[in-house]
Amino acid sequence: MLRAVLIKDLAISRGERRLFSGLHLRLNAGQAIALTGRNGAGKTSLLRAVAGLLRAEAGEIVFEALDAETARAEHLHMVGHHDGLKSTRTAWEELRFQTLWTGGTEASARVAARRMDLNRLLDLEVRRLSAGQRRRLALARLIASPRALWLLDEPMAPLDAGHRAAFGALMAEHLAGGGMMLAAVHDPLPVPATVVEVGG
Repeated sequence: MLRAVLIKDLAISRGERRLFSGLHLRLNAGQAIALTGRNGAGKTSLLRAVAGLLRAEAGEIVFEALDAETARAEHLHMVGHHDGLKSTRTAWEELRFQTLWTGGTEASARVAARRMDLNRLLDLEVRRLSAGQRRRLALARLIASPRALWLLDEPMAPLDAGHRAAFGALMAEHLAGGGMMLAAVHDPLPVPATVVEVGG
């Protein structure tokens, strides 16, 4: 079980431009960290580095008690700014495929669909869903195949007030169960969080 993530003296550049350097943070079980900062400060790049999708220029990312490959393959979920959904599948086909691929079950996908208020949308092709519906479908993967570390890029942005409240409750459940969240945000998270400014 992943119990903590430690980021030490991290530096990330994009092309010729240094986004940030000397970043230190520790994320413990049951904790949320909200990454703030101006557009282009490197919040999304930091999430991608933790997920192993971008190489840091300097520093290290340590997953306590696990090697990085195992931690990334088995213990984290990332929901990026783009939802990563295949538009030609139905919502159910996409949720079921992604759930099974990440170690969940068809039954857990059904539970996730209900909890994210997706049941009436499951027969629709993903391309027919609104931005908020697509985001709820992407977030359902977090529940369908639970993993300790959630990496979230503006997770609440396209959601209406009711669905923001519902997902906020799911966030609180995740943290209460020992989960962790690292989230790039402009608006405050609906759960207690440590705020870290990136590139400040």
